[in-house]
Amino acid sequence: MEGDNLQGMVTLYRERGQVDFIIADPPYNTGKDFRYNDRWDEDPNDPEVGEFVGEDESGRHTKWMRFMLPRLQVMKATLKPSGVLAMCIDHRELFRLGQMLNEVFDEENRIAILNWQRTYTRSNDAGHVATTTEYVLVYARDIKKAKTALLSRERADTNGAMPDGDERPWDDDPASGSNAKSHKSMVYGIQNPFSGEILYPPPQSAWRYSQEQNLKWLRGWGCRFELKDLKDKAKRAEFIGIPTSEVPDVRGVVLAEPLEPARKKAEKVYAAGPWPQLFFLKRGQGRPRVKKYRDQRKEGTVPTTYWASEQFDVEGSVSWPHQESGHSQQGVDELTAVIGQGHEFKTVKPLKLFRRLIELWCPPGGLVLDPFAGSGTTGHAVLALNAQDAEAPERRFIMIEQGRPDRGDSYARSLTADRMARVVSGNWATGKQKPLGGGYRFVALAKKVDAGALLRMERVEMVDTVIASYFDANRKRRSNLETIDNASNKYLVAKNADGEGFFLVWDGPNKNTDFTEDVYERCAKEAKKAGLRAIYHVYARLNLYQTGNVRFYQIPDRILADFGLDLRSEPFTEADL
Repeated sequence: MEGDNLQGMVTLYRERGQVDFIIADPPYNTGKDFRYNDRWDEDPNDPEVGEFVGEDESGRHTKWMRFMLPRLQVMKATLKPSGVLAMCIDHRELFRLGQMLNEVFDEENRIAILNWQRTYTRSNDAGHVATTTEYVLVYARDIKKAKTALLSRERADTNGAMPDGDERPWDDDPASGSNAKSHKSMVYGIQNPFSGEILYPPPQSAWRYSQEQNLKWLRGWGCRFELKDLKDKAKRAEFIGIPTSEVPDVRGVVLAEPLEPARKKAEKVYAAGPWPQLFFLKRGQGRPRVKKYRDQRKEGTVPTTYWASEQFDVEGSVSWPHQESGHSQQGVDELTAVIGQGHEFKTVKPLKLFRRLIELWCPPGGLVLDPFAGSGTTGHAVLALNAQDAEAPERRFIMIEQGRPDRGDSYARSLTADRMARVVSGNWATGKQKPLGGGYRFVALAKKVDAGALLRMERVEMVDTVIASYFDANRKRRSNLETIDNASNKYLVAKNADGEGFFLVWDGPNKNTDFTEDVYERCAKEAKKAGLRAIYHVYARLNLYQTGNVRFYQIPDRILADFGLDLRSEPFTEADL
């Protein structure tokens, strides 16, 4: 879609609640790459595109926030209840963007703050610390409904040769885990059949598997084991970090035969293989570890905020190195390979980064929206994933880009669409590549914003604002209302469990906002058509018609002012109280 992204999203507002995943790479407030049009509130069809905000201009951060806030609000409205937003940003506006997202989405709906390595070379020209990373802020519309997919598990090539000759590939996992105080009964001694040493979990840790399971694995070394009271409460109390009096009675797992014959049996199993799942490091002389068979693992891994290797097995981390997310120069090189030299993009997001994000938060068959499309990395990533995944080639995308009309150049037309055509057909500037298939449709926005769409936006937000707070006085609790979304209704917006209708009198800030006799008659008709009872709950500015079957709720002036109603000329307002 060619045009301003705010106008584009408003035009698409009739499709609100249909987007699974939004990925956005907005201007970063570098002082030269975003325009500010402060007349949006007054005239959404202002013909001016806005002036570039200078790097030294006072209030540029405030202008950037005013530029972003209405876009964030519309983005949220376009998401499904299970939808997720991922927004790229750097250090310039990280904290301000985070504050706005906390306000629009609520802080509790923040999924992650990802840190990715945009460059793998450091500049010694930096005054203090070289900036090599940027961020992705990820928020759910409703974190209880959102889902994060597992990343595909990619492993190093072992050529099928496991160290113990096991035909089933396995990975080396710890035998112990943290939080011994919560698992006191899992702290006990295990005798090593090679050395005879009694081994305990590390301090503050406990064995990860049950005693019964560990005993079964240990017997796989050909030795006889038994459970025995080692009279070691003081030692276990020290490892757990609690008084001896709080240590439970737990027996240790020890050899039930002399050490020398047990060692010979264990060494024979070690040499012949495969080893039992509980094995010992240092050719049997070290601490225990566990063989975790790959075919028993989940099909993927839970993503962390740090991707350190292709195995994705690192825990407790904070950033994505360039091996996982790609880097900015890689993104530029990818774009050049597709469309050729001559483009002006110097900080293109890498394809790998966007593919990773889409894999995590756009389900198969889902819809991705990118309101800051730039060179079209999002569309390329979606088509690449569809081509890769034969079982789910149905992800779709909407991209919006205005480009540089001040220079007579629309990126959407000259760059983004060109990239899409080339990756679909495989006709890259560097030569023929494998076609990704799929396709796209190019549309251009009309010169004016759909006024009806704007009014629908206001009505939906007003419904959310005033009706979501409805308190049922009879039941002395908040009551869940069922929204009625019918375009033929002018006032009816919801109903309660008793079959009573809820009506909102809001035709826009310059139209009627009061409950009148004409409004009452229209409400009665809409209620009858919907099969509702003749008890009407009406939200309006003023109540100018009295009748016994109407429950009237006055919309506070401060809310009306937020929606553009100028109350300064009113003879009486809340400010006079």
